[in-house]
Amino acid sequence: MSEISDTRALSKPQRSSMLLKWSWRELWHGQLWPVAVALTLIIACVFALAALVVRVEKIMVDQGRSMIAADLVFRSADPIEPSLLAQAQSLGLTVSQQTRFGTMAFSDEQMQLVSVKAVDSRFPLRGELVLEGDRRHNQVRPGELWLSERLFSLLAVQPGDLVSIGDAALTVSGRIVTEPELSFNPFSQMPAVLIHASDLAQTGAIQPGSRVRFRAYFSGEDAQLEQLQQAITLAPGQRWISETTQGRTGEMIERARQYLSLTLFLVILMATATLVLTCLHYSATRVAAVAMMKSLGASKRWLWRWLTRQLAMLFSIAAVAGLSLGWLLEFLLRLPLADVLPDPLPEMGLMPLAASLLVALLVAVPGIGISLLRLVDAPAISVIQQQVAWPKNRRGYALIVLPVAAALLWFGSNKFMWLTLAGLAALLVVLAALGLGLVALLKRGAWRSAVRLALSRISRSPLASGAQLAALTSSLMLLAVIWLLRTDLLADWQQTLPADAPNVFALNISPQERERYLDVLDNSGVARSDSYPVIRGRLTAINQQDMLAVSREERDESLRRELNLTWRESIPVHNTLLEGTWATQSGVSVESGIAERLGIALGDELTFHVNSQPFSATVTSLREVEWRNMRPNFYFIFTPDVMAALPATWLLSFRIEAEQSALVNRLGRDFPTVTLLDLRIMATRIQAILQQVSLSLSVLAALGVSSGLLLVLTLLRLSLSQREQEIQLYRTLGASRKRISDTVWSEYGIMALLAGVMAAAGAEVVMASLMIWGFELPVQGHSMLWLVLPLLSLMLVVVIIRSMIRKLLQPLKG
Repeated sequence: MSEISDTRALSKPQRSSMLLKWSWRELWHGQLWPVAVALTLIIACVFALAALVVRVEKIMVDQGRSMIAADLVFRSADPIEPSLLAQAQSLGLTVSQQTRFGTMAFSDEQMQLVSVKAVDSRFPLRGELVLEGDRRHNQVRPGELWLSERLFSLLAVQPGDLVSIGDAALTVSGRIVTEPELSFNPFSQMPAVLIHASDLAQTGAIQPGSRVRFRAYFSGEDAQLEQLQQAITLAPGQRWISETTQGRTGEMIERARQYLSLTLFLVILMATATLVLTCLHYSATRVAAVAMMKSLGASKRWLWRWLTRQLAMLFSIAAVAGLSLGWLLEFLLRLPLADVLPDPLPEMGLMPLAASLLVALLVAVPGIGISLLRLVDAPAISVIQQQVAWPKNRRGYALIVLPVAAALLWFGSNKFMWLTLAGLAALLVVLAALGLGLVALLKRGAWRSAVRLALSRISRSPLASGAQLAALTSSLMLLAVIWLLRTDLLADWQQTLPADAPNVFALNISPQERERYLDVLDNSGVARSDSYPVIRGRLTAINQQDMLAVSREERDESLRRELNLTWRESIPVHNTLLEGTWATQSGVSVESGIAERLGIALGDELTFHVNSQPFSATVTSLREVEWRNMRPNFYFIFTPDVMAALPATWLLSFRIEAEQSALVNRLGRDFPTVTLLDLRIMATRIQAILQQVSLSLSVLAALGVSSGLLLVLTLLRLSLSQREQEIQLYRTLGASRKRISDTVWSEYGIMALLAGVMAAAGAEVVMASLMIWGFELPVQGHSMLWLVLPLLSLMLVVVIIRSMIRKLLQPLKG
């Protein structure tokens, strides 16, 4: 330290060079290198995770937009206003239009109800349209008529034959191989026909009163798309469609986004805790060195110059190492996804680089700054009296404003994130108090001496022990939450389209053909659902209250249209009875979602109209229905006596494997009046999205869990390091190495078990909160968590103590 007093005799460049050498030596030979490692890991993790999040989100958005054929879609029951199209073009957006209607298609031999889509040459703006005729095309041109695969057998035509659409006789150009705009709703689909918009007028199919739907497709920058949406006031019958509003697929994408953001946030949180703990440990170990420098004449200004240079070098080294490691980590994270990621990959841009450096800086400023402010204020007398107390520099806590302000800007009004933050903060306090309470209860038991000493030490410093327990518990809890969220989301998404889900619906089966149709499926070894009678009707009154008295715009969506009604003697196997009993007479079972929206309860009387004929039934049960399983599902299921006398057609769904494709054409040919809705293309596309998202979330969850494990290991390592002086004191007072070793093992074993059990309880609470208010999914318990977390905690304790106990006891030799 004598060099400090000699610096006054040196020139300014010499002093600067010497200060740089001291800073470099302190960086690598002092205790600051763990801080550099923690900062490197923060930068690497944030860079890798942010890069993967950017890529995965772009892929999900692209997939979602491919399914609506554009970046944004405007749907209307009336023709699209020219002013809307003009405004979109003025914003630099690419525009395409579509007119869609149902009509009959006639060939020389057959006729079939079809869904005609009249599109322009720019359609689709997103996604893939593959048309196969004399050669492959991806756009519809004037004079062309393209049919879906099934229509060739239903209409008994080949390319080159004439098919009449309204007044127009058009020549079949070929078949539709692939098209976007797929839907989960089988009742909304008919075999598709594509024509060019310029041929629409000659069909004469659109007349006053015709049921026609108009769509405008837009593609461009998100800012311009949002500006267009804000400029348009929607009228009745109009709505915007985006990748996040497209039914269940939109929900999946939105929930995946929430998970990506939450995982990134939790990883940053855990990495920050690792850095702060490391900085506190560094400050505690350097008090004597700073006091010595002060006793030799070092001023605060000189100390700050010395520390600032160390921090500048530290951040530079951490930035280079972290970005390099982050790039490698991002590459490794993509390896499991190589088969499902698109080629070329979406660009990650500069966001991951900027985010990783900015996060590290925002974390480091208060995390390191508060500790160093206290360190620089250490009095010179600390050299000879290490336990001396000195006034705390509370100005340093103002540095916390920086990350808090950044969080406010980042989260904004995101209630999901604020809910997570508030919940974690409250849990930290509760877990600390709960841990100390459990220790107090354990002290009442009869234990051997090592355990009694361990419990005594934990309870002797309640504040420190409570903070340590809370930190350890919250670390285990966070890594559990990351993994459980991933597991529960994937389990929910598997219900979106299970691997064995039906992929073909058969509708309008006449009662006379029903048994023969079922026999064909059964004899062909096809997995099918039960068959259901279907009648279209409206719900008109609840307990004699007219539900159609309010304006159409104010009604629930289920009251604006006819619903599919059915009857059964028993509850469908894929429905769950929530309340009531399954009745056999004059009853109706109601799906729980519509019951909640319309305020329907057990015992209510519901009135329906079918073909202007009214009838009533009493609500006898409420059911939970999973609408995404591709099975026939219904809002209302009646007892047979209520509706069996009404004329109905039958419906069922079944699964066609790749080797059974010919059966679909055979069914279409042998049962021409039955409407077949082939959803195999849609199923393949949804399965691809599910596979991409599932693998991506698994990789992200693994990274989040790794960050949590790093934090737990850091906590345990630093805690044991702080025990060195205490262990020396025990040895001085005559304690044997075995007694000390047994006490350490007992103390950390107790803390590990307590932390594991409390982390399991905390994770269940957090998961329940996130499921109810964040992801809006059913709450479920996780029994294995109560075993896995305590065992994991104990394993980590064993690893850390085994690696450090010998070193801690080594000075006691002799």
